[in-house]
Amino acid sequence: MKNISLKLRVFFAALLSIVIITTACSSKAPVQQKQETKAQKITVTDLVGRQVEVTVPANKVVGIWPGALRLITYVDGVKKLAGVENIDIKPADGRTYNMAYRDELSKLPVIGQGGPDSAPDPEKLVEVKPDVIFAAYADKAKADDLQTKTGIPVVVISYGKLATFDEDVYKSINLIGKITGEETRAHEVVDYIKNCQKDLNDRTKGIPNDKKPTVYVGALGMKGMHGIESTQGNYPPFKNINAKNVVDETGQKGSVMIDREKLLSWNPDVIFIDEGGLPLVKQDYQKDPKFYQSLKAVKDGHVYGLLPYNNYTTNIDTAIADSYYAGKVLYPEQFKDIDPAKKADEVYKFFYGKPLYDKMVELYGGFKQITLGS
Repeated sequence: MKNISLKLRVFFAALLSIVIITTACSSKAPVQQKQETKAQKITVTDLVGRQVEVTVPANKVVGIWPGALRLITYVDGVKKLAGVENIDIKPADGRTYNMAYRDELSKLPVIGQGGPDSAPDPEKLVEVKPDVIFAAYADKAKADDLQTKTGIPVVVISYGKLATFDEDVYKSINLIGKITGEETRAHEVVDYIKNCQKDLNDRTKGIPNDKKPTVYVGALGMKGMHGIESTQGNYPPFKNINAKNVVDETGQKGSVMIDREKLLSWNPDVIFIDEGGLPLVKQDYQKDPKFYQSLKAVKDGHVYGLLPYNNYTTNIDTAIADSYYAGKVLYPEQFKDIDPAKKADEVYKFFYGKPLYDKMVELYGGFKQITLGS
């Protein structure tokens, strides 16, 4: 009897082992059967209102014309790039996406020269076989013509008028995410930018106008480097923090070249210098120190450096970092919890997964007080 009982126990133990193994295999079956999202054709509306049929998720993409590649990298699209414009094969200091992904970009095939006034190369685009071409700032005619020549869907994206906190930017990022299958990341990017905008506004919206220092920014890049006279109305980093930009009284928006006498008449409390043009300002100071010494901001030591952010359209990441630094300078109490350098790297890490502030300091000087005569 004992032998029979022992045999029965062995039998049931073996049977139980079979059941456990079978159950374990069954639990793994869904993982083995899991498949990638099936490709399907959908119709999207691009930023110039064109209806474009695309296959999603697109596995190979390219970006052409100013700023297209940047927005692709924001939604983790580097791994899907089939080619790159020659302008981004070369190192481009200050163009943060190029700095962050220089190694990856340098290994890609060239799809055209690139640049704001360049013509695309249909043959090279066809050679790399992208599923979709993202084109920045193209009009309907250009997009239709390129699509006809290549047989590849062309989707137009845009930075809009504000370039930083602009609805067209949000639409473009979400459109790229939808087409590449990176919708979650795209929503995260849009939310992050919007949250920065809200934070900057919330910190400064309650400050009475008569408590705000007047402020000016000079040496802004505009198709090249310029001196102190190059400025901007509705300058985004100032607008983001509700700053009292003296240029706004002109009613002009965007890039403006002013007369030096106008700057003397405004005589702002604080002057920021775009460090891309800082060498020109310092050279000019040596030629005419009297002009600069007549400015209150210079006499009082209230001149500060901002990182250049316009390079093949707007580096939104750097513009956000500049906004926080400008806020720290103008409203120290409202930004007492902000370390501008750490904030800059937080921003860069979010967009690119790596810090870039130290490199920007090497290139331009970084966030600091500036002495023009030194």
